Parts: sequence; C-alpha cells; structure tokens
Amino acid sequence: MRKILNYLRYEKELRELQTEAIKLQNWITNNNKRLVILYEGRDSAGKGGAIRRFVEHLNPRRYKVVALPKPTIKEKGQWYFQRYAQRLPDPGEIVLFDRSWYNRAIVEPVNGFCNQKQYKRHLEQIPEFEKMLKEDGTILIKLWFSISKQEQKKRLIAIKKSPLKQWKLSPVDEKAQELWDVYTQYKEEMFSRTNTKENPWIVVMADSKINARVESMKYILEQIPYAGKSENLEWNRNVIVQI
Repeated sequence: MRKILNYLRYEKELRELQTEAIKLQNWITNNNKRLVILYEGRDSAGKGGAIRRFVEHLNPRRYKVVALPKPTIKEKGQWYFQRYAQRLPDPGEIVLFDRSWYNRAIVEPVNGFCNQKQYKRHLEQIPEFEKMLKEDGTILIKLWFSISKQEQKKRLIAIKKSPLKQWKLSPVDEKAQELWDVYTQYKEEMFSRTNTKENPWIVVMADSKINARVESMKYILEQIPYAGKSENLEWNRNVIVQI
C-alpha cells in the first residue's frame, strides 16, 4: 500500500512539474532564449527516463532531444565539438543532450575509442567551449546521474531479461560493471577539470528513479527566471548535490 501511495504522490508531483516546464518553455520561446541541458551519467542511470518525463507535454516544435550514435567516418575527421555544435538550440529553443561532448571525457578513453592525446586536449577545450556558450547567451545546465554499482547491476540484468528493452544494451553497457573503477577515475578527473563556477556540475543521486526525475526537474526549473513560477520548487539536497 505504501508503495502505491508513494507512486500516486510521484504522479501528482510530476504533473505539477510538467506544468511548470510548459511555463519555462513559453518563457524561452517568447524571449528568444537558448537552453541546453546535459544529461550525463553511468550506463542505466536513468537519463533517458528523466528526459522523457521532462519533455512529455512540451511543444515538440520548440525542443530537441539529441542522442547521437557513434560518429561516422566523416565525423571522426571533424573537430570533436562540431557535430554537437550544429545541434545547439536556435533562439527560443530547448535542447536536451542524452550524452554529449562529455563522451570523450569518460566513455571514449575508458573503452579505447580515443587516444590519450585526444582525451587530454579535449579536457582542456571543454571549459573554453562552455565559456563561449555562456558568453553568447546560452543557458547551460549539466546534470550527472549517479547510481551505485549494485543498482547498475540490477538494472542491466533487468534490461537484458526484457524483450522490450534489450535494444538498450550495447557492448559498452555490457562492460560497465567490469570497468566500474576505471569509469570512476575518469569521472573524478572530469569533475576536477570541468566543474567551473560559470558552468558547474550538479550530481543527481539516482538509485531511486522517481526521486531523480522529480528532483532534477525541480533543479532545472529553479534555474530559469520564467514568469509565473511556482514557489514550491525547493529540491531535496539529499538527491541534488552541488559539487
């Protein structure tokens, strides 16, 4: 019974937050603002589910969800930021990245998809790239969805067993548990190099999917000065952690 009541409370709160998200989108559109939200984190951390809840009732003409496949041969020869830069928002638009230019900060070096020279150069360029975005008026929010090793294992097993979700499991996902400690090392290095005052990282404690979805929405909404904002957007600081 408690589980049912908790879920009903979650559904009610989610609807209220989705109403706030519509207000936010209207403000972005009416004021020709540009909003970029990065959803990063370990495999199976719940990034995709959080994005789906955020955009569920938004005007589809005024937002984009970007989840890029592995780069083509042509893209491999480009400046690394190029394929992300061309998907940045136009005035009045929101873009949500389900993984972003931070692939080269963690996923690629861990799995041998880039060399150390490329990796180190990329880490040096990230703060400058994001600084340029901010100076040009883009609102940038960076979320890292954090789960425990045990929770990731449970979710990966569930995905593997589900005929409806098996498509989510990639070769990279298959090695996530084996390479857990290596991912941790690169994650910590990424935070130390790219968590800046202008563009900070926000960690979302995501072992509970419903808490992660609700609290990350509250955080995003609280950052934007849109009209008619609810006063009940204080996020849970046990779920949303500012580095």
